[in-house]
Amino acid sequence: MRSKEEDTMGSKVGFVFSMLITGIFLTASLVLVIFWVMMYRGGYAWQSEPKKEFNFHPTLMVAGFIFFSGFSMLFYRMVTCCRKIFVKLLHTVFHAFSIVCIAIGFLTVWDSHELENPKIPNFYSLHSWLGLTTMGLFAIQFVVGFFSFLILLCCEGRTAACRAALVPTHATFGIITFVMACATAVTGITEKAIFTLGAKSYSTWETEEALIVNVLGVVIAAAAISIVFTLHGRPVRKLPIRMTYHTDL
Repeated sequence: MRSKEEDTMGSKVGFVFSMLITGIFLTASLVLVIFWVMMYRGGYAWQSEPKKEFNFHPTLMVAGFIFFSGFSMLFYRMVTCCRKIFVKLLHTVFHAFSIVCIAIGFLTVWDSHELENPKIPNFYSLHSWLGLTTMGLFAIQFVVGFFSFLILLCCEGRTAACRAALVPTHATFGIITFVMACATAVTGITEKAIFTLGAKSYSTWETEEALIVNVLGVVIAAAAISIVFTLHGRPVRKLPIRMTYHTDL
């Protein structure tokens, strides 16, 4: 029979392996979207070329919602050698990078649509609806997390029980938001491929771009599955509840 130590070691090795695979998928999603834009969509530009300005949108949304957000969750579970406050700060910094990418990504798609002649309508597609929902969830997650797990540390002893109770909910909605982001990204790149390549060209794989788009979508889906598997198999950090009562004199 396997000893408890062997089971523990096996679970640790499995966790590290799943972390590595997840990190590869997260990185590959960002590399692939940049490769797609640079090789097949003409690269990047600003307002002088609205079509190229649009290219910032998929790149920055993948960077923010998938790359930085995904690694933020992974590092929170992976880093156990530091004090929790430093891990929380690292978690927050990665999410701050996510916010910058998401904000600029949203502004570029809006701006590029407004600069086209005729203007391209906004917020009519399933992709845009999913995107707005995901942005709303992400904003709520960040505000609640920042307030609950950083600001409330000023009253650490009195708020420990409240913060400990919020951890599972915060972690669960973090995973839900990430999966929503991946679904939104897949619908977005599919929509872009059909609009730019045409349904016939896309369905018959007349160009290499169709293959690249599909591979990108599969990698993003794999990142979603991998991160759910990795984080679900690892217990959420528990905050110690200090039974200390302070008396104001």
